[in-house]
Amino acid sequence: MTHDPIELQQFAHALLMAAGLPPDKAACVAEVLLAGDLLGHTTHGLALLSPYLSEIQSGSMEKNGDPLVVSDHPSALLWDGCRLPGPWLVRKAMVVAMSRAKTQGTCTVVIKRSHHIACLAAYHPWATEQGLVMLLHSSDANTASVAPFGGLDPVFTPNPISAGWPTSGLPVLVDVSTSATTNGMTNRIHKAGGRLPAAWVMDGHGHSSDDPAVLFQKPPGTILPLGGLDSGHKGYGLSLMVEALTGGLAGQGRADPPEGWGATVFLQILDPQAFGGLTAFQRQMDHVSAQCRGSRPSPSGTAVRLPGERGLGHKAVAVSAGLALHPSIMPMLQPWAEKWQIACPTARP
Repeated sequence: MTHDPIELQQFAHALLMAAGLPPDKAACVAEVLLAGDLLGHTTHGLALLSPYLSEIQSGSMEKNGDPLVVSDHPSALLWDGCRLPGPWLVRKAMVVAMSRAKTQGTCTVVIKRSHHIACLAAYHPWATEQGLVMLLHSSDANTASVAPFGGLDPVFTPNPISAGWPTSGLPVLVDVSTSATTNGMTNRIHKAGGRLPAAWVMDGHGHSSDDPAVLFQKPPGTILPLGGLDSGHKGYGLSLMVEALTGGLAGQGRADPPEGWGATVFLQILDPQAFGGLTAFQRQMDHVSAQCRGSRPSPSGTAVRLPGERGLGHKAVAVSAGLALHPSIMPMLQPWAEKWQIACPTARP
């Protein structure tokens, strides 16, 4: 069963407005959540809508107001997000950073006290379509589920890192956690009674496992850093880097009392025109992309893809033929729709 993406976005917008978000914030959040599903990130798209609605209702996500500008230099800003909706804050920061990067070559915005920002890959096309390079990283100092390499106790969240850049064809979109998997994926698979594709978690005694149930046992397990027990020092280092670029630059993070589900955000825009030029940038990245695609595939009969290529292909199919949501999503949203008497979008074969 599939849904019309436009109807899904309108449905999400209506639910968010019914919960109390102003129209502009509701429209932005709905657009970003749908973009996550269109790219195939089913744990970080509309699956987040029900939890977001709960956060709005409880007051943990602020509805009204603007971020506070803590510091403002020509190419570096720090905002206090005041726990406003993360997707709206990131898009607002992108507008500022893209404008300044086009005159100064680069601009970085760090946001402290943002609410959750959803799927990082969803944001990059808005920058790459203007010929810009974007880096976006995020941490959440309010919780911990990932152990440092060599440790048993969690310190980090999955601390995703992402990047997007233009080519003469499709943009390249990189969006990976610095941990072996995400909280959203482990929670979903645990609720379904399933197993992870590989040993991405560790029980409370230091043994790797593919069973997400170890995260909820006594002593509790943790998600492994990217690289697992063999080379997790690499993911560990990347997690620390994200902490430095988010909480460190923000001056607020794990050293402070938790405030609830949220994010600290590092966003940087670079304009290739200020360096070797966009044409030269695309020439180089087109060449590297062609070399990657030309590499002999393993196993044979498959194809070497670039990051984001599969997601953009998924989006193209969903826009033309309809979007198939993960089966857990609409049952989570139906009670909210009934509460506010909002019609659910019609599914079609």
